[in-house]
Amino acid sequence: MSKKRQIAIFDRLADQNSRIVTHTHNYSAGHKIPLHFHDRDQLVYASRGVMTVHTGNGTWVVPTNRAVWIPECVPHTISMSGMVAMRTLYLKAKLATSMPRDCCVVNVPPLLSELILHACKCGSLSARGAPHRHLIEVIVDQLKAVQTVPLQLPNLADPRAQRLAEILNADPGNRQSLARVCRTVGASGRTVERLFQEETGMTLGKWRQQLRLMQAMRLLGEGAKVSHAALESGYSTPSAFIAAFRKSLGTTPAAYFKVSVNGR
Repeated sequence: MSKKRQIAIFDRLADQNSRIVTHTHNYSAGHKIPLHFHDRDQLVYASRGVMTVHTGNGTWVVPTNRAVWIPECVPHTISMSGMVAMRTLYLKAKLATSMPRDCCVVNVPPLLSELILHACKCGSLSARGAPHRHLIEVIVDQLKAVQTVPLQLPNLADPRAQRLAEILNADPGNRQSLARVCRTVGASGRTVERLFQEETGMTLGKWRQQLRLMQAMRLLGEGAKVSHAALESGYSTPSAFIAAFRKSLGTTPAAYFKVSVNGR
């Protein structure tokens, strides 16, 4: 049975004149913003909680104190893990020319965080007054220096690869061997490896590791302890998860989320 195609809603902002329009909203755990798009670039910042953004091209996980960059006219949904404090900047097209034309998760340094929060208190930023004009200039300048975070999974086009991705997505903690999972979709391991490499630039094993890391991120965002997040996401031990986390993100889960390993 084919999946029902979702129709993206054009969420047109009431303020079409300001160079930056802001949005402030706190969401409850489990809330999902349905498929929509804007005619502006977006910087969606999580000052608390973890968000998951889905587009036609992939999935991005956005932990606390990080943001996702979503270019104009990209249809997307956003799901909340834990309570989420979302602070969004809608930038006129071509204002932040240093940012990519694809979605990405970025680190938000302390200065940019304060700028986002201050801009959200202002409501909208036009270029008419000097204070707003200067604030816009500093925000755009700060965006030139942001660093991307490897917290995304590309989607797949081949039906066999799609089916395998669906199986793994349904249960990231699945401990079956990749060879066995490949057999369930009627393809050899070699074929699936080739498909994943061609379509995502990642091996199947790397794709699965990324899936598990992102699932653990969501669980940590919901308040889970590191040990629980690790085992539920398919890691053999919490130390294996911590090692994988450090290899990918350069620090420990506790330091990343600024909580103790015991979750207290």
